[in-house]
Amino acid sequence: MTAIILLTISNIFMTIAWYGHLKYKSSPLFKVILISWFIAFVEYCFQVPANRIGSSQFSTAQLKTIQEVITLVVFCIFSVVYLKEEMKWNYLVGFLFIILAVFIIFKKW
Repeated sequence: MTAIILLTISNIFMTIAWYGHLKYKSSPLFKVILISWFIAFVEYCFQVPANRIGSSQFSTAQLKTIQEVITLVVFCIFSVVYLKEEMKWNYLVGFLFIILAVFIIFKKW
């Protein structure tokens, strides 16, 4: 559970670093890059321990799958709440296919 919490926190910071600047398109690019790097540093401070801790419980493929699902959930919330973008039906269908991939990766075959 610790790894999942750390992955969630790291993904919040990474989403802000990667997409938060889109509301400030008039800001100079070099400034946006520097600020994004500082935010990404904080993200790494959570991501690296999350992967270390998580690797004792999950395979690397499972750990990456968990991270990607968290990334999508965080991104969906961020894009709707912060960027005010619409969640379209085809996005949801695509995410359902990703959930199917999660099932396939975690199923004991």
